[in-house]
Amino acid sequence: MGDAGITEDSTVVLYGDESNQWAAYTYWQFKYYGHEDVRLLDGGRQYWEANDYPMTTDEPGFSAQEYNARGPFDGLRIYREGVEDAMELDVPLVDVRSPEEYRGEKIAPEGSPETAQRAGHIPGANNISWSENLQEDGRFKSREELQEMYDEYGIGNDSEVVTYCRIGERSSITWFSLRELLGYDDVRNYDGSWTEWGNMIRSPVEVETDDPASRANKG
Repeated sequence: MGDAGITEDSTVVLYGDESNQWAAYTYWQFKYYGHEDVRLLDGGRQYWEANDYPMTTDEPGFSAQEYNARGPFDGLRIYREGVEDAMELDVPLVDVRSPEEYRGEKIAPEGSPETAQRAGHIPGANNISWSENLQEDGRFKSREELQEMYDEYGIGNDSEVVTYCRIGERSSITWFSLRELLGYDDVRNYDGSWTEWGNMIRSPVEVETDDPASRANKG
């Protein structure tokens, strides 16, 4: 941060491609380490470019600064042991991956370097894809639309909520929607996500198909 000219008091605006997946992940990490004033550009680079906002190839230069992180703040993060406890307590788990990953038909998106030995999902997790938080143009849905969607899944602000994906970047979009847009008090991102859980020998894995009779719970 210091090399990029950022201090603890800087306003930092983040944006990226792929519907801001990585920008949201970076936002979550900024918050995890206690940066106060960080923003996410709604819609990311694609929306900016599609609407003919100004662009340049010039690279800015900022003088190096001293940066002192305040965190980490583990109230924003959950570890594998915490997820196991959350399962026992029926804490809502939100698997934001694709339905194919959730059902166990594929382990990871094509070309992903991080993968796992087993496919499926954490038992009891709801599958609400990260993309369901967004409009077609890549911007976030309205607060009312987001609240209605999560209400339909029974995910309210009355308990802790855990989000996860493959390595924590897609789930950061859902974490952002729940905590920053809807104001949920206790949302934790499991950044170990499926790459960790699916590689753990004793972690329970649930696999589903379209036929309820063929569902299996594998320990």
